[in-house]
Amino acid sequence: MRTRGEQRGVPAPDSPWSEIVPGLWMGGHEFRGGSGRLEFAVVRDEFDVVQSLLRLPGYGPDPGVEHHVWPIPDGPLDGTQLAGVIRLAQAANEALDAGRRVLVRCYHGYNRSGLVIAHALVQRGDSADRAIQQIRARRSAWALHNELFVEYLRAGLPTVRLLEELTE
Repeated sequence: MRTRGEQRGVPAPDSPWSEIVPGLWMGGHEFRGGSGRLEFAVVRDEFDVVQSLLRLPGYGPDPGVEHHVWPIPDGPLDGTQLAGVIRLAQAANEALDAGRRVLVRCYHGYNRSGLVIAHALVQRGDSADRAIQQIRARRSAWALHNELFVEYLRAGLPTVRLLEELTE
């Protein structure tokens, strides 16, 4: 089960996080800085809410920042994991509606965070393809390169969750 780490041929992002829509940010735990070297993306108090799909010690956020942790693999998800993704997307939307700044992060800020943010955008009325396109345009062409997650989004996470639970 892959939960973090380098994937062959997948470059680290150029920035620690990227704003996808006003107030909703997508990021990771490392990025390639201006020097070309890998740097740690440590969150302090830049955001009101941080959702971590992978938690590494020392990467923040600061005490007092609302922090939701839901570790999931960058691979097939079961019904419980999908339910958590759906809840995180809803919580991100509620925070946005309240005028709060939200960061959703995973290792590089490509797949797992992309799944949550794309579903949040779908909940806000976008099509899955429009959400995916917007994320790739704002974060990286590598965002949502996990084709399984793209299939999940196109089928609809509630439908995928129901099907997964029926097979468990």
